[in-house]
Amino acid sequence: MEPKEQPDKPFITKSADAFFISVYDIFRFIARFFREAFRRPWEVKEFMHQCYMIGYKSLALISLTGFITGLVFTKQSRPSLAEFGATSWLPSLISIAVIRALAPLVTALICAGKVGSSIGAELASMKVTEQVDAMEVSAINPFKYLVVTRVLATTACIPLLMCYTAVVGLAGSYLDVHLNEQTSLIAFIQKAFVNISFLDLGASLFKSIVFGFTIGIVSAYQGYNASQGTQGVGKAANVSVVISMFLIFIEEIVIVQVVNSIR
Repeated sequence: MEPKEQPDKPFITKSADAFFISVYDIFRFIARFFREAFRRPWEVKEFMHQCYMIGYKSLALISLTGFITGLVFTKQSRPSLAEFGATSWLPSLISIAVIRALAPLVTALICAGKVGSSIGAELASMKVTEQVDAMEVSAINPFKYLVVTRVLATTACIPLLMCYTAVVGLAGSYLDVHLNEQTSLIAFIQKAFVNISFLDLGASLFKSIVFGFTIGIVSAYQGYNASQGTQGVGKAANVSVVISMFLIFIEEIVIVQVVNSIR
C-alpha cells in the first residue's frame, strides 16, 4: 500500500499563515509597482486617460461636496463663536479646518468610494474574463498598462482635487459669512489666511499624495488579484473601498501626530 500524503502543517496557524502570506504578496505587489514605474516604455497616453477619468470626471461630485462642507461647517460654527462675540474669527477658523483636515480627508473619502470601486471592479472584470492574459500574449505588459498608470493617476490627481476642494469649501464659507456679516471677499481672504502657514499647506499636500497612492495601490491590488468569476468583481470593488477608507483614517492620524510634533 502506498503511504498517504500527510497534509502540510501550518507554521503558526492557518489564519496566521494566510495573513503573513497576504502581507508578503502586498509588499511584493508594491515593490513591483515601483520597479515598473521607472522602467521604459511609459504608457503616457493611458496615464493621461486615467487622469481624465479620475480627475475631471470627479469634479462635479467634488464641487458639490466641498461647497456644502464649507457652507454647513460655517453655519454650525457661528452659534458657538457668537456666544463669545467672536464671529469675526469665522474665516480663520474655517480656513484652518478646511485646509488642515477637511479638504484632504473629504477628497480622499469621496475618491475612495468613486474611483477606488471603479478601479477595483474594472481590473477584476478584466482579470476574470482573461483579458489580462490576452494582453500578455499580445506582448503588452499588463501590470504597467493597467496598474502603474492607474496608481500614478490617483497619486497625481488627488492632490489637485484636494486643492480644488479647499477653494470650493472656502467659497461656500464665504457665501455664508457674506450673507450674515456682509464681509467683503478681500477681507475674508485676509482673515482666512492669517493663521495658515506653509507647514499647513505642505502637510495637506503630502497627505493627499499618500491618500492618492493608497487608493490606487489598494484598488489595483484587489482588482488585479481577483478570482471567483463575477462574484470576485463585486468583492474586489467592495474590499477596495473598505480597506482604502480604513487606511486613510490610519494615515490621517499618523500624519497629524507627526505634523503636530513639528509645529
